[in-house]
Amino acid sequence: MNDWLQTLTDWTGTLSGLLWGHPITLIVLLGTGLYLTLRLGFVQIRGFRHSAALISGRYSDPTHQGEVSHFQALATALSATVGTGNIAGVATAISLGGPGALFWMWVTAFVGMATKFTECTLALKFREVTPDGEVAGGPMYTLLNGLNMRKLAMAFALFAMIASFGIGNMVQANSVVDGLRYLHPGFADQAWLVGLVMAILVGLVIIGGVRRIARVASTLVPFMATLYIAAALLVLFNHLGEIPAALKTIFNHALNPWAVGGAAVGEAIRWGVARGLFSNEAGLGSSPMAHAAARTNEPVREGLVAMMEPFIDTLVICTLTGLVIVVTGAWVDRSDDLVGAALTAHAFQETLGPAGGMVVGVGLSLFAFSTIIAWSYYGDRSARFLFGDGAVMPYRVLYALLVVFGAAVPLQLVWNIADVTNILMALPNIIAVILLAGLARRLKDDYFSRPQKPTR
Repeated sequence: MNDWLQTLTDWTGTLSGLLWGHPITLIVLLGTGLYLTLRLGFVQIRGFRHSAALISGRYSDPTHQGEVSHFQALATALSATVGTGNIAGVATAISLGGPGALFWMWVTAFVGMATKFTECTLALKFREVTPDGEVAGGPMYTLLNGLNMRKLAMAFALFAMIASFGIGNMVQANSVVDGLRYLHPGFADQAWLVGLVMAILVGLVIIGGVRRIARVASTLVPFMATLYIAAALLVLFNHLGEIPAALKTIFNHALNPWAVGGAAVGEAIRWGVARGLFSNEAGLGSSPMAHAAARTNEPVREGLVAMMEPFIDTLVICTLTGLVIVVTGAWVDRSDDLVGAALTAHAFQETLGPAGGMVVGVGLSLFAFSTIIAWSYYGDRSARFLFGDGAVMPYRVLYALLVVFGAAVPLQLVWNIADVTNILMALPNIIAVILLAGLARRLKDDYFSRPQKPTR
């Protein structure tokens, strides 16, 4: 049995590496963002200020359909995207691709803002609202109601549900234990207990549905982001003089093959784009399911709110992580075992001492927990689409139980399956956003052609 599991782990790992590391995959995801950026007239620049106003609630209308506010929808989606990728993913990109990888993460975030705008605008346009006000939306409904592609819609929902058990649940539960291990090594021996406590907390949140998930996320996300950003800024303030040289190093490794060699630039592109897309999930089709629940009758408004995700996730939080790693020199003088979250913790500890490791440990735990509760909603929307309303509560119970399992079991196989299903989720979603890009543009043009008056 163990040999069979190891064979399956090796095979799925190879497949995952081929899919995420293959230039075609990265070109398709990044190219889609570039195409949408041009097709929509750089909406991420034109709509940026209005997006901030929407998040503040100045345009909210309680008479519109939906279950949560613009801010709560954004917080729920950020709960899923702001996670281990911001701590471990950035460090992995830099350790394997060099500092130049950070620049290419910025590129993916900028064009990814247009992708998020498109997929979430379409999710609002084609969502379904029941008579009692419950909302269901996402790429599966866009494919079904917008393109009449039922089989492709079912394929997306199936892959999303499988991915929710992996990347959204068990992998994150394991990451919580890793985060707590930074605070106290003894937690490693109490993984089952940690998992049980976490499963109870997750169950209490997700059984209440998207409204309760949104309330928890809108409290947890600002707190954890503020804590992590404040610590990173403190490190950078202590290395203020090194920041210009760090930025020069980043741009050299990203764009100057004469300074660092063509192979180094190639690795920077590969790891920066891959980890950037993995972190902000632009094009994967996950966050449209959260944004579809927003209380608005204007699809473009939620698209504008959604495009702030890659900005906050990658251009702010990932940038701070990357700069901390570069300015402290942690990426140069690291030992071979310092990769992922351990490298980030090492960089913070260089300046803040043990408190730096504590920030990374707490941050990793909170980021991972918030990802668990957000992905539960993505999974239950997918289960509902595939099997009907009766599947939602059994899904939520099973999801909570798997948290215990994920916290205590080695998860390389689960990681591999999650990576593969994430890519398989992206394919139907990319088809939808490309085929409906013209509609998204017409909706955008119509919205901005009308005067938008704040409600308060």
